[in-house]
Amino acid sequence: MKKRNIQVCMTPKLFSLYADKKSIVVVVDVLRATSSMCIAFEQGVKRMIPVSTVEEALEYRNSDEDYILAAERNGKPVKSFDFGNSPQVYLDMDVKGRTVVMTTTNGTKAINIAKKDHEVIVGSFLNLDAITQWLKEKDRDVIIFCAGWKDKFNLEDTLFAGALVSSLLETDLYNDSCDAAQAAKFLWDRSKDDLYGFLENSSHRNRLAKLNIDSDIHFCLKINQTKKIPVLKGDFLVIDDV
Repeated sequence: MKKRNIQVCMTPKLFSLYADKKSIVVVVDVLRATSSMCIAFEQGVKRMIPVSTVEEALEYRNSDEDYILAAERNGKPVKSFDFGNSPQVYLDMDVKGRTVVMTTTNGTKAINIAKKDHEVIVGSFLNLDAITQWLKEKDRDVIIFCAGWKDKFNLEDTLFAGALVSSLLETDLYNDSCDAAQAAKFLWDRSKDDLYGFLENSSHRNRLAKLNIDSDIHFCLKINQTKKIPVLKGDFLVIDDV
C-alpha cells in the first residue's frame, strides 16, 4: 500500500510552496490560539469564527447573535473585547453553546490562508492523539502548517509538528520524505521529555513570561487533554470528535 505524505510548513510565508489543494492542513499555533480553540470546544463552545483582523471581529459586535469576541495582538488582549487569547479563560467561564469570534496575531491568519484551497483542522498538544487517530482514518496526505510568529519560524509550533509527525509515522501509513518533517521530528525527539525547559530561550515563551502569563505556557504544553478536533466548515470551526 502506498504511504501518505507528511509535509511541515514552518511559516506562513512558505505555505504557497506546500499548498497542493488535496492535503488536509493541520494549523498549529501552540502559544496560544489553537490551544485556546481546542480547550474552548472541550468546555462546550458550539462554534468559533476565526478572522484575520480586529476590524473583522468587531463587525460581529452588533449582530443579533450573542457572540463572544476574543482578540489578541502581540500577546496582549485587545481592549473592548470579551477575551484575549488565554486558553485558561475558558475553564472559568460558562461558554456552553456559545459562538466565539476570534482574531489573533498568528493563528487565525494561518487558518484563513489555508482554507482557500484545503480542508483545515486545528491542532495542539492538547489534542495530539485525537488528531493522529482522526488523520489515520481520513487516509489523506497531510500538511502541518506552523503559524509561527509574524511570518517567522518559532520553536513551539515546530515541536508540535514533530510530535504529530512522530505519531503519524508510528501508524506505518505515512512517509517522512519531507526534510522539514524530519527536522521537526528531530527537535521533538530532543525535547519531548521537557518541553518547557527546551523552550527556555524561545522568543514567545519569554514574550509571554514578560506579560506574566507563564501559566498559559505550562497549560499549552500539556498533552492529550481533549479529544475534540476543531474542523473548519466554511467560515466556522466546529467539533469532530474521535
